Amino acid sequence: MKRMNGSGLRSDCVGNLMRLSLDKALAVGNELEVEAVNGTQHIVLTPRLASQCGYSMESDPWGNTRIFSSLLGCYVDNKDDHTFNVGLRLQMYSKSQFDVVTHDVMQTCSYTPWASREILCDRNYMEVSGFIADAGTKALAQDVKEGDNIPDVSGDAHGIWKLTFYTPEPVAMVLREAEQAGYGLMLTSTRLVVRSPYNTAQTTSEEVGGVSMEVIRVSAYYQTPHGLNVMNLAAACPTGGVLFINNLISWHIPRRLTPLVDGSFEVLELHMGINGKRLDRSQMATRGYTLSTTRHHIVMEIPVGSPDGHFKSHASDYQYHISYSVEPMLEILWRAKDAEDDIRYKVLFPITTPLLPQLPHFQESTVPEARMFRCIVGTFLHDVVLKNITFSTGVLTVDATNARGFIIQEHKYANGTKGYSLSVPFDADVVLKHNPELLVTTYLLPLTFGFIILPEETPFAHQVQLQASLQDVELPTIAGTCDQKYFYITVKYGSRGNNFQAMVGYRQLTPELEVLIVMNCVDYIRFVLQLIKTDSLRARVDLSLLDHINNWVLADLYLACTFPFTTTTCYPNGTMTATAVKVQSVANLVPSRLTLKDQSCKPAFSDDRFARFSFSVDSCGTTRTFFDHYMLYENEIGLHYNKGLYNKGVAKTSPNDPAYRQTISCYYVVNETQTVAVTSKQRLYEPKAEIGFGQLTVQMRLAQDSAYQLFYQAEDYPVVKYLRQPLYFEVALIESTDPNLELIVEKCWATLDEDRTSLPSWDVIVDGCENPDDIYVTVFHPVVSDSRVLFPSHIKRFSVKMFTFTKDAVVLKDEVK
Repeated sequence: MKRMNGSGLRSDCVGNLMRLSLDKALAVGNELEVEAVNGTQHIVLTPRLASQCGYSMESDPWGNTRIFSSLLGCYVDNKDDHTFNVGLRLQMYSKSQFDVVTHDVMQTCSYTPWASREILCDRNYMEVSGFIADAGTKALAQDVKEGDNIPDVSGDAHGIWKLTFYTPEPVAMVLREAEQAGYGLMLTSTRLVVRSPYNTAQTTSEEVGGVSMEVIRVSAYYQTPHGLNVMNLAAACPTGGVLFINNLISWHIPRRLTPLVDGSFEVLELHMGINGKRLDRSQMATRGYTLSTTRHHIVMEIPVGSPDGHFKSHASDYQYHISYSVEPMLEILWRAKDAEDDIRYKVLFPITTPLLPQLPHFQESTVPEARMFRCIVGTFLHDVVLKNITFSTGVLTVDATNARGFIIQEHKYANGTKGYSLSVPFDADVVLKHNPELLVTTYLLPLTFGFIILPEETPFAHQVQLQASLQDVELPTIAGTCDQKYFYITVKYGSRGNNFQAMVGYRQLTPELEVLIVMNCVDYIRFVLQLIKTDSLRARVDLSLLDHINNWVLADLYLACTFPFTTTTCYPNGTMTATAVKVQSVANLVPSRLTLKDQSCKPAFSDDRFARFSFSVDSCGTTRTFFDHYMLYENEIGLHYNKGLYNKGVAKTSPNDPAYRQTISCYYVVNETQTVAVTSKQRLYEPKAEIGFGQLTVQMRLAQDSAYQLFYQAEDYPVVKYLRQPLYFEVALIESTDPNLELIVEKCWATLDEDRTSLPSWDVIVDGCENPDDIYVTVFHPVVSDSRVLFPSHIKRFSVKMFTFTKDAVVLKDEVK
């Protein structure tokens, strides 16, 4: 073997061939052009000329190239069929086409002894040569018989005259016609050579021993100084016979090639080789190759993955596949038993397996406690490159992935394959999270690895999903305190931040409710009132934090505090006011049903939590008791059992209603003398009121609830309400900033039609008070200053229970104006 100055070129002689190997490091990125050197001439070897003149070239996808030249090739310097000088020039063109690197190769080979007939099957041509006998010797050549149509053979002409191809019908061509058809023909000092490309008009496809063969049969007429002779030649090259069984390539060649051998014969030599070079038995055993014969075939077996071949990646249907290619050689020497002629048969036969699906192996090495996803995907051949990764948030290139802090590494293994590893922290935004249990977080990382195959840059992808669970949820905590007026509650977020739903009692804590809490509107916050005394109130707030999805209780707080609270107020004019509160022990109490001892004395105001009474000490069944220096007025707020219907405004109750008793009392000092000083001053003039003129605008609106924060708009009407459902009205003096003005609602009524004077009608406010004839009395609500109400005296608020007009128990109309 000759190495060309370490340039990546190696040439050697392999029997009747010269082999030139070109390393991929030399050819990568270049376009290769091969020229045959014929003395001072350089002939570019096109594919047609190469098959005609005995040259072949094979390259793998990465640029490793082998060039074979027949020693009987057109441009080989042949010294008496013994010594052969083969010259080649390699032109390497870069992408710019201006930078050309030239390598000249000259290899001298010797080849002896030649068989009587030699047949060579290369990847792009068939070659057969026969021995020309010495003068007076018949050998393989035969004299042309008398009567054959032959030209004038006088003189010293020496060469091939014509050829007759059998397809099987005879087709005759003179030398020039055969060369124009692509056939290579020549006479050397001792041999006649015929060379044919595959699949020409004069070759035939035949099946020999169950194996497809390409066959050429030809009679060559040639002239020597001793006369005109004819030689019958034939070549048969296999095009099939390969079986793929599991991971084994089995190549079958007919033992009897009938186009070449007739009658009895014996096999003198049988050799196996790779890439044109023979292997000895030890080399075959090391590689796991076998060469055997059966009754009908010669069988060569090669394991898939042997080191003499190469794998190649493919992306069929966007899935990863591989193939394996190898070029075995078979060399046989036959001899007919009834003759001394022998035949050497040599086949170079490239084999590529079908595409083999190769599902990438995926190995996860995630350690949840390290909070890091880790995985390796592979293995791939060296021609596969990771291009990008698709995460849940989008596609990232390898560089962009590393820039995000995710770690991608390429791992190369001793067998020439490689894989890729990826590390992604649990807290990355590409990781999906959910909680299957209260304290457990499941992390999901869906991935699509995008690969390309070089040099074609064919894409394919592989999808995987990583999952890990970790008991790492830190729940939020709630703490609270109280002062004389407010509850103060602090929520410390857990590991999930503010991803929860806050509930106050059974009501969700919304921004609107937060405003009410800041305003300390206890009427609308679901506090639990546990105990009421004359001077204090014990209340409890229930706050819970719920998971949005599973409704789990993440944290809760039950905070009870005692606040100063006056239930009874005694006025010097003999008026008492008292407040009754629905406490936890009577949770089903309806405060509006409470009365004083005189059951006709009902609350002046009530809602679902409070009832307020206002009465004089000489009414409503109030009792008076005298003591030495004071007198005691007592009454009782309770739920009194009444069998009657709605008689005189008294609500019907039953023994099943909850028990409620609250004693209220006022003390007045008896015989107390107070000294009051009075002085007088004469007026300079009599007081009088000045009459003013102006226009005032009054607006009446219907609120959506008792908070009086949201109101129905014009497009919301008619508003649908159920019977006895409260309607919250607000009457406001607008466009006035005079704090001395006070709005008084003297009368308010409802009608069936829009005409306010129409009948029937019903009074809801009479002389600024509730209608005494209404069993569901109108309730007036206090107005306090806030961000919307600047002057409470300009606004009046009241609520009435929804009703309808009837006649003879028939509803007159579904609407009330």
